[in-house]
Amino acid sequence: MRKLIVTTFLTLDGVMQAPGGPGEDEDQGFRHGGWSVPCWDDEIGAFMDETMGKPFDLVLGRKTYDIFAAFWPTAPDEAGGKPLNDATKYVASRGRPDLTWRNSVLLEGDAADAVAALKQEDGPELQVHGSADLLQTLLRHNLVDRFRLMTFPVLVGSGKRLFADGTAPASLAVVDTKVNTKGVVMSTYEPAGELVTGTF
Repeated sequence: MRKLIVTTFLTLDGVMQAPGGPGEDEDQGFRHGGWSVPCWDDEIGAFMDETMGKPFDLVLGRKTYDIFAAFWPTAPDEAGGKPLNDATKYVASRGRPDLTWRNSVLLEGDAADAVAALKQEDGPELQVHGSADLLQTLLRHNLVDRFRLMTFPVLVGSGKRLFADGTAPASLAVVDTKVNTKGVVMSTYEPAGELVTGTF
């Protein structure tokens, strides 16, 4: 069985939209693309190298696929292109996109059912990057096995959120956490069952 790992950059107010640059994703008039860049350093790079330094395949929503496919196929290996180009890219889309990036496969039918079936197969772990809309489906169907979250000390006010309205209450266990010199909290969590409440 394959594990599904979500790796996401988040603002302190929970937004995951367009961390990498202006114009990356302007859906709903989002004007703050690139909010992660001023806080990037070697520690975050090491966190990402750890994530990408083992065999993996990708599960991507259509918009994230298009963003990745516009850059990574021609990126040099030393910039991190090789593992992404070598990975199988499983793409969730309501349409019939022309998937030109090598090793790209359209997920047929219901996305949750297709990802659940992928998890039952033998193979490397499945990683989800970006893909805010697809993540809502995966969360609703309890398909995420691990979260690797980088929370940046910035507020953007609105945008696509990882844990959007409708997220089911749940507990998470902290597997690991560290903070870089610019205040980015890099944490790994795993689902830990139902939400537990109490009284002070």
